[in-house]
Amino acid sequence: MSQDVAFVGKLKHLPSGPGVYLMKAPDGEVLYVGKAKSLRSRVRSYFGAGVTESVKTQELVRRIADVDTIVVGSEAEALILENNLIKEYRPRFNINLRDDKTYPYVKVTVREPFPRVFVTRRLIRDGSRYFGPYTNVGRMRHLLEVVKRLYTVRSCHYRLPTEAPPRPCLDYHIGRCKAPCVGLQSEEDYRAMIDEVVDILGGHTKRAARRIRQEMEEAAREMRFERAAELRDALAHLERLEAQQKIVDISGSDRDVIGLARDGNEACGVVLRIREGKLLAREAVNLVNLDGEADDAVMGTFATRFYTSRSQDETIDVPPEVLFPIDFEDRPVLEAWLRDKVGRSVRTHVPRRGEKVRLVELAAQNSRHVLEERKLLGDGSSARAPDALYELQELLELPNVPRTIACFDVSHTQGSETVASAVFVTNGAPDRAEYRRFRIRGEWGNDDYRSLEEALLRYLRRRLEEDRGLPDLLVIDGGKGQLGAARAALEALDLSQQPVISLAKREEEVFVPGRPDPIRLPRRSAALRLLQRARNEAHRFAITYNRKLRTRRTVTSGLAEIAGVGPARQRALLARFGSVRAIGKASAEEISGVPGIGPALAQTILEHVNQNQG
Repeated sequence: MSQDVAFVGKLKHLPSGPGVYLMKAPDGEVLYVGKAKSLRSRVRSYFGAGVTESVKTQELVRRIADVDTIVVGSEAEALILENNLIKEYRPRFNINLRDDKTYPYVKVTVREPFPRVFVTRRLIRDGSRYFGPYTNVGRMRHLLEVVKRLYTVRSCHYRLPTEAPPRPCLDYHIGRCKAPCVGLQSEEDYRAMIDEVVDILGGHTKRAARRIRQEMEEAAREMRFERAAELRDALAHLERLEAQQKIVDISGSDRDVIGLARDGNEACGVVLRIREGKLLAREAVNLVNLDGEADDAVMGTFATRFYTSRSQDETIDVPPEVLFPIDFEDRPVLEAWLRDKVGRSVRTHVPRRGEKVRLVELAAQNSRHVLEERKLLGDGSSARAPDALYELQELLELPNVPRTIACFDVSHTQGSETVASAVFVTNGAPDRAEYRRFRIRGEWGNDDYRSLEEALLRYLRRRLEEDRGLPDLLVIDGGKGQLGAARAALEALDLSQQPVISLAKREEEVFVPGRPDPIRLPRRSAALRLLQRARNEAHRFAITYNRKLRTRRTVTSGLAEIAGVGPARQRALLARFGSVRAIGKASAEEISGVPGIGPALAQTILEHVNQNQG
């Protein structure tokens, strides 16, 4: 640790109020930015005796030479300041968020007197409203086409009203614009039109549809049939747009739904924007540098930085309710900040039952999909991990998605022909090229525990020697005893961090190291079915090998009793005749035709076989 006397003295006089702390290296580099309710308690906790932290935190503490603190008035202020400082310094020990900057947005320049509507891929903090990102560019183009047919939004780039052309452009003459540039449309009238455009872009189409229908009926009554036909066509486009939007919430509510999928040191957070019950957009953010971070800490970092990163001066689009998959420490603080930001009630909630749970699961599926997409592109892989593996990771609290699973079973016949099997599952599917079987060498009869330990030692040692990597998860057919034998093998190879579980047949209970009570996965769980398939396949593979050895012993045992007929001659006889019964039906001359067997031995073999068969 690189702290000096002055630094130790500073730790004794830290402020006790809320604020932000910056951990610094000897050269002044900011290593980590954090926030706290009490700066004194939080900062000192890094240096307390006997504190067990992750490897990443231990390395951080080792490098710290100084700490600066900034006291603020509330936890919400600390939340914003922390986010701003992380964006400024990009500390190496903080979780890093990477946005989908390549997807387009629709921008409405609401701060201008006569706002414009256009497509952009750059988020500039200028107070404008942004809608998106749109992963389906065709749908975005159709949306803009509907807006263009319904409304006369200007397409010019003049800074109205200070900068304007001398006369209206072509758009005015063909009915695409009402020429606010030369005063033919008032700012009030133009602003009312933009408010409806913002509603449509935000997924709220009902108000616009009512207005268009009323205007269409009024035009028809006044016998302005050409105008009524235009409005009829516009209404049809609006209804077609609404039909294209997938309804995911039958209550018709406005809410954001958060999903998070994690695989080891990286994760993907997703926000589903649901307006009037329709899925309007999906925004995904990649998170990296998660080593040693708990899931709730990752969730909190994603949620707070996602919403607070929307600049303080732009209009933030926050619905009345935000749903999260898990709780996190800063959720009440974030809720209070959102409420103050938008000036109305905002509820953050972790649903436990009902339709909202289904929405959270939909967001989780989206986050898994995006994370898998990135992995496929990054690793050059061709197979996608199914949702059951993410469910298994969550239920068993595994550090990584178990894309590769090795499952073990032991089989014997009353203590003889003891064998073990190892079947391999890659992304939820059997990988038969990786199947392995073992004839147990130890002379301990029907001791399944010692047989299992031997098989695991041989299997794992071989993979390490060949530098082939270990499976993400080891699954043992059995209960606590079998799990104990597996852990003994792992400890002998200094692999105590290797994830391993056992699956007991009777109650389908999952035993996990360090947990006194077993886990009972839901009976209809896809994760449980995946484990059962792997366990049953390992059992089948072990039984098949055991039967093969038992059959071989039965077939050769009669020949082995004949003096002068060793293993090589037994194999030669069986290769020539196929079975002991066929040997008994052959003549002595035919038997003597087998290499290494003379006439006298052939006669002895024939007599012995016929005597035992008779």
